[in-house]
Amino acid sequence: MKDTQALAPAERIEAMILILRGEKVILDADIAGLYGVETRAVVQAVKRNLDRFPKDFLFRLTQNEVLVLRSQSVISKRGGRRYLPYAFTEQGVAMLSSVLRSERAVRVNVEVMRAFVRLRRLTSVQAELARKLKALEQKYDKQFKVVFDALRELMMPPEAGGRSIGFD
Repeated sequence: MKDTQALAPAERIEAMILILRGEKVILDADIAGLYGVETRAVVQAVKRNLDRFPKDFLFRLTQNEVLVLRSQSVISKRGGRRYLPYAFTEQGVAMLSSVLRSERAVRVNVEVMRAFVRLRRLTSVQAELARKLKALEQKYDKQFKVVFDALRELMMPPEAGGRSIGFD
């Protein structure tokens, strides 16, 4: 367990997981770095097994997506990549374990999958908190509406023809 964590600390893996096209993904170069292989080795393994990687497991970034990621310093501006990077979804990472069969790849894959699960749990906790906050806002907005209506009523001048109270 500690050996795997030394290979791929959870914080390091979670920092590599990005959201692209509404999916949590990890880029080919990042996964290759975790596995301790060159990016081209991962890409070659995928190309030899394309039937195992449908569009919801793996997709290629567009030039615009690469530019956005470079501007955010997620992708290095240096280096000589001649092709657009691949992005692996959680299912794509799981499928990689059947394609890359080294002991290290299997151990690292387990930690990557755990990182995806942790992020999914965090997302569901955040969604639940957002729902609760919205319910509280709606509840208290209604209560404050009653208070503001009462204040407005108190601030209105007395109706004409009514009895005046106090000195005239």
